[in-house]
This record gives sequence, C-alpha cells and structure tokens, in this order.
Amino acid sequence: MTTPQVAPPKGTLGTWRLYWRMTRPGFLSITAVGCALGLVSAAACGCGFDWVRASITVLLALLAHAGANVLNDYCDELNGADAANTGALLPFTGGSRFIQNGHVSAQDTHRWAFTLLGISALGGMWLALQSGGGLLLVGLAGMAFAWAYSAPPFKLMSRGLGELTVALAWWLVVIGADYSQRGHFFIIPAYVGVSFALLISNILLINGLPDAPSDASVGKRTLATRMTPKGLACVYLFIVLCAHAWVIVGVWLLIPPTSALWALITLPTGLLASWQLYKHAQTPAVNLRPAIVLTIVTANLHGVALAISMLLPHL
Repeated sequence: MTTPQVAPPKGTLGTWRLYWRMTRPGFLSITAVGCALGLVSAAACGCGFDWVRASITVLLALLAHAGANVLNDYCDELNGADAANTGALLPFTGGSRFIQNGHVSAQDTHRWAFTLLGISALGGMWLALQSGGGLLLVGLAGMAFAWAYSAPPFKLMSRGLGELTVALAWWLVVIGADYSQRGHFFIIPAYVGVSFALLISNILLINGLPDAPSDASVGKRTLATRMTPKGLACVYLFIVLCAHAWVIVGVWLLIPPTSALWALITLPTGLLASWQLYKHAQTPAVNLRPAIVLTIVTANLHGVALAISMLLPHL
C-alpha cells in the first residue's frame, strides 16, 4: 500500500529542518573526512593551501553526497523498497522514511535531489576552472556514480554493485580534494584513499543486512540479498583486513610516510565490528546497531588518522 504523499508547508523553519534531515546528515561526516584527507595530502606536500578553494571543495562534495542520499530515497520510493521495509534500523537503514510517513511528496524529494546535485555540478565546473581540467573528470565520474547508484537504467545498488560504486566514489573524493589544491594527479592521495574507501564500503555492506528481506521482496538484488548473513560477515572481515594491510604495504613501498601506520589504530574497532556482525548476522534488526555504529566510527577515524599522519612529518 502506498503511503499518502503530503507536500510540506512552504517557507517555514520546520520545512528547512525537514529538507536538512532528508539529506541524512549523520552520514555526511564521511565526505567531510574524505575531503580533509585529500586536502591535507596536498598541503603536506608543500603545494600551498587556498582556504577559499578548500572550503568550496568541501561544500560541493557535501552537496553531492546529500543529493545522492535524497535521490536514493526517491528511487527507493519508486521501487517500493522503503515502503516494504518494516524492520529498518533507523536512522542507519531504510532511508529517511519521510515519503513513507507522509511528510514530503516523492515529487518534492525528486526536485530536492536535483537541486542539490545541480548546485554541486555548477560549482564543480567553476572549481575545475580554478584547479585544472582533471578535476572536471573527477567530478563527472562522481556525478555519474551518484546517479547510477540508485537511478535507472543502471541501478547499480540493485545489481549487487553498490559497495563497489560507493568505494570508487569516496576514493574520488580524496583524489578530487587533493587535486583542487595541487592542480594535478598524484600517487599519495590515490594510494591512501583506497583504505579509506574500502572501509566506507563496509558501511553500505552492513547497512544492507537489516534491509535485505524488504529489498529482496521488491527485486532489489543488493549484495546482502545475494549472500548468506554469515558469508556477508566474512566479506566484511576481509575488507577490514585488506584496508589495513593496504596501509602497511604502502609504507613498505615508501608511498605514504611511515606515520601512516597510525591509521592501524582502527584495526581493533574494525575487528570488533566484524565479530559483532558475525555474531548477530542472523538477527540484524535486533542486535546489529552497535556494529553499525562501530563501522561508521572505524571509517571516520581511519580517515582522520591518515590525514593527521600526513602532517606529522612536517610538525
């Protein structure tokens, strides 16, 4: 049964709060951290630092992420996934649910998504003029991922490719933020961005488990619907181990500084989240909340630790 769609009142403080909450602000921190990692990488290499350009870079990346979140809500309303989801672990899974609860219409959600993405795209073109043409390529790829993740005809999330898409998108966040200052591509942000992006993909992986029954019921074939819960937990652990091994290998290859080993501080939290996921994989709607929180903390803390490690040799 379709939830009645009621457009919010215009021009009120409550409306703006609603539109803010539709962006799922609790998840936007990962984009801010990704930008910080890229910006610090450029600054640590002695490339100079333009605070105005850095601020605009972060703002545009946050707008793109927010727009992608809102677009996902709209697409999940169209395919029925959110309406069918009665076991979501709010606010982590199941979307914002503002459409399903009748607080906003699907049409207004669609317009809000394209407003956010449109502002980000226009601002990105200006930023590319200031920084270099390579940033335009990064921005176009990022917008393509934001669209293709949820929207037809690609619907990558529904094809079991959501985690890969998210990892690539946040890898580009780090590379793009560095490029906005440096003006060209460089190996260090491209390398350190990988471990951060891998841990971001685990957020999507674990969040898909509580939603798996409703996703499967509407034909949304996410990775969580294609695997057993225990199998998914093993993939999660593999990603945690790969992300931290990647940092060690990078230091051994002399790509990031030795101080990057501080990023291994997130290995215990990642392993603890892996154990909690494996232990509670069969009852995700009841017991998975602590593991989800740990997953988000692990990704954010890993990015922050990497960013600080880029500066330590210069202090």
